[in-house]
Amino acid sequence: MKILRWLLPAGIVLPGIWIIQASNNIDSRTVVTGPAAFADSASLKPGIARKITPADLPAPYATESARLSPLAPRPDGAMPIAPAGFKVELFLTGLRNPRQIRAAPNGDLFFTETNAGEIKIIRGYKNGRPENVSTFATGLPGAFGIAFYPLGGHPQWLYVGNTQSLVRIPYHDGDLKATGPAETLVGGIPRGGHSTRDIVFSKDGKRLFLAVGSASNVDDPDTTPREFHRANILEYTPDGKFVRVYASGIRNPVGLAINPTTGELWCSVNERDALGDNLVPDYITHVTEGGFYGWPWYYIGGHQDPRHAGKHPELKDKVLVPDVLLTPHNASLGMTFYEGTQFPKQFRGDAFAAEHGSWNRAHRSGLEVIRVPLDNGQSSGIYQDFLTGFTNSDGVAWGRPVGVAIGPDGAMYVTDDGSNSIWRVSYIGK
Repeated sequence: MKILRWLLPAGIVLPGIWIIQASNNIDSRTVVTGPAAFADSASLKPGIARKITPADLPAPYATESARLSPLAPRPDGAMPIAPAGFKVELFLTGLRNPRQIRAAPNGDLFFTETNAGEIKIIRGYKNGRPENVSTFATGLPGAFGIAFYPLGGHPQWLYVGNTQSLVRIPYHDGDLKATGPAETLVGGIPRGGHSTRDIVFSKDGKRLFLAVGSASNVDDPDTTPREFHRANILEYTPDGKFVRVYASGIRNPVGLAINPTTGELWCSVNERDALGDNLVPDYITHVTEGGFYGWPWYYIGGHQDPRHAGKHPELKDKVLVPDVLLTPHNASLGMTFYEGTQFPKQFRGDAFAAEHGSWNRAHRSGLEVIRVPLDNGQSSGIYQDFLTGFTNSDGVAWGRPVGVAIGPDGAMYVTDDGSNSIWRVSYIGK
């Protein structure tokens, strides 16, 4: 094995690897690259950094398509693992399919229980537990995305992305229950296939972005009407007027976020299945206005999907390569940027994303929260394991991260629809 230097938290030792005492800053010379960067869940360790490039991709069908086992119950006392200096707490459990989570301007945490069609609020933190949990709204089929509007300290509306509609609900600082019914701004969003509808406002508050994933794995929109206006990020006015397809060819853009440094829209994407264990990489990227990301005809630049061989040669050179390529079938979901002050300063401005873990890989991937280090809001393509340990001793998943939010206390809150819990991650020192 080639000897490398790694930036790992104290106490973690991997065979054949030279450990040095270092901060959480990442030296690109110490990053796992090439085929070794494609990570199995069993190999995840907080602090390991990875970089996958288009040159690392195998040929289609290099391995057979696989199907993994279902979830196992969370073992007694099992906890996710964070880097040295961080503390993980079981913040809230006994939930029903907790998914997206966002912090309100007043510091309350809102999260969706998607299967129940409900939005709940967490207020306060004391002795490791919420001080108050209440139900804000019900009757929201497939509720996922959450956004507050207008931006700033005094919103008047809570916007919700349901599977088939975009609605807004009256909301003012401190409300623990909706004071009026949901108003439908956009109806008729198609169902079937990918069902999450994340939403986010541009930094100036003038544009609303709505993520609508594909209805299929790799159906051709040319011949499949149900794929119309899907695998896209759509732009609307805050009042729900359709403006345009902001970006296309994005199979399932589950998580949306605005980069606080650059003001750019970013997304977290589930790519296609059934081409092999290490195809096609999921990804996190800034989203170029008018950009095309390949689905279904191409992937990761000009790589043509063999199931659509010969189609749309005029698009090959127009396919954008995402910023950060992730292990395929990670199922990258909710994402956010760290703007708090509770974590060490080198984390400020970095992106974090929940890797839900997928079924289509012989050896499970995902099941972690990753960190994407940024320099002035820009990525070098590197990502780092941050919160791991969501599997039992047999490698079977007991937890599946979905949403990531930064609370008013600067701690990280992670929803987990495998164990139906919310985890709190805080920094307690070296």
